[in-house]
Amino acid sequence: MAGEAPFSYRTRATALESMQAQPVDLLVIGGGITGAGVARDAALRGFRTALVDSGDFGGGTSSRSSRLIHGGLRYLEHYNFRLVREASRERRVLLTIAPHLVRPLRFVFPVYGGARVPPWRLRAGMWLYDLLAGFRNVHVHRWLSPAKAREAEPGLRDKDLRGAALYWDAQTDDARLVVATLRGAAQAGALVANYSAVTSFIHAEGRVVGVVVKDSLSGEERIVRALVVVNAAGPWVDRVRRLDAPAAATLLRPSKGAHAIVRRDRLGLRDAVTLTSPLDGRVMFLLPWNDLAYIGTTETENVSLDDVRATGEDVTYLLRSANAIFPQARLAPSDVIATWAGLRPLLARDKNVSAGQVPREHRIVTSPSGLITIAGGKLTTYRVMGRDVVDLVAQRLKRLDKRAVPPRAATDVVPLPGGEIAALDVMMQSVRMKELPAATARHLVASYGTESAAILNLVAKNKVLGGPLVPGRPEIRAEVVYAVEREMALRLTDVLIRRLHLFYEDPQHGAGVAANVARKMTELLNWDSTREDDEIGDYLEEVRKSREFLREVGRPSQVARSSFGG
Repeated sequence: MAGEAPFSYRTRATALESMQAQPVDLLVIGGGITGAGVARDAALRGFRTALVDSGDFGGGTSSRSSRLIHGGLRYLEHYNFRLVREASRERRVLLTIAPHLVRPLRFVFPVYGGARVPPWRLRAGMWLYDLLAGFRNVHVHRWLSPAKAREAEPGLRDKDLRGAALYWDAQTDDARLVVATLRGAAQAGALVANYSAVTSFIHAEGRVVGVVVKDSLSGEERIVRALVVVNAAGPWVDRVRRLDAPAAATLLRPSKGAHAIVRRDRLGLRDAVTLTSPLDGRVMFLLPWNDLAYIGTTETENVSLDDVRATGEDVTYLLRSANAIFPQARLAPSDVIATWAGLRPLLARDKNVSAGQVPREHRIVTSPSGLITIAGGKLTTYRVMGRDVVDLVAQRLKRLDKRAVPPRAATDVVPLPGGEIAALDVMMQSVRMKELPAATARHLVASYGTESAAILNLVAKNKVLGGPLVPGRPEIRAEVVYAVEREMALRLTDVLIRRLHLFYEDPQHGAGVAANVARKMTELLNWDSTREDDEIGDYLEEVRKSREFLREVGRPSQVARSSFGG
């Protein structure tokens, strides 16, 4: 593949041909954050690794999370100290290996009289939270008086305010974290392909020895043989298990979490805010994202895996909860710029236990045919999940062909692509020297880190690519080329939803530039006019579906009014 971009539609085609031509040591099914972590770890240990996903990378849960890398403060309520300790350690690791994508974030947690969590309990929990992190969080927590809490977040409801905890966690761009991890896997030698669905398993003497992969774009089928197959399909792991064994037991009970985005200035939000919803006591967040803020999340059980969206009921709950704590905001459904919803891959437990009480631990299960399934877990601990799976794979390969077990990969030290420099301000200065607007420089460094240099090279070759995609916004045209040539974006939705996020952040959801972006992708991917039109139509349908909640909400005045005092 000399002379080719390291992670593009061309390398996808080559990867599919290569995994068909020669058996792999490990085939990973699922290109979300869990599968990405498995593939990167395995490739760094020297295993011949392949990964396929039926859609785009992170197209499911891994691009629809709360975008938090956190120790899991709420898990303390359930005495899950081991998970908090593990997550706190992983937060430190990700802040180090992906400083451009994982950034420290300050939180204010206000406490009100009569709330489910009283002040004394929160103060004790904060000390325990810092202790389990070995007092190695970004900063140690502080307790704020009611006056100091209002000074920190002037929009907070004053009535019954008893004080607030100020503490630190981290925020990430979840979709880009998946792509960076997979690019790291590819750089280590993994064969990676999106839009490649596993349709059936191949068995020999009762064991899984391969799969049939169907190219979701061309319809072409390939046989991929593998010594070990790992099912890392997130909320869909049970479906994959039943391709292997139709009677396989259920491992998961997925629950839906929805989020809504509004303008940050409507809340007057300075930092992130953790709160317990006055509606049901659920812990939720108000989180800043540049000049926007997103509110989340809900908890809905017994949901369809095929129709995951934020409903009018979800949006009403989120807005009422936010208005109760920020009464001057008076948010109404018309203030919602965008929504998203994802599925949590919660482990199946006692049906009498609510989804909110199910721990976010992971479980590795091996079927009688040898299929390894990784289920459960959370975004923050994906690297540990990958390590644990590859430990098992290494032992399996040793039994199969007597090979030596390699040492664990240094996934906690090797930076993800773009994360090779901790001093991002130095990179920022370098980007600013290219005479780009300050907002664009910040956006490029925050999204690509050191990889910003590749985008600047595109602009140097063609000045037109330095222009904004949407007037007044920081994204530039070169990013479309970069997404196709270096991030394996194959569809218009890949670019506008997961690579650039215009779907969520632009008030027009990127609809105004969809045709222009599709035209550029036609040039890069050799689409015909029918395919170009279909891509635009499919994207605009996604925009339409994302606004369906507006037909389902109650009267705006009922949503905006706070019944919890001001």
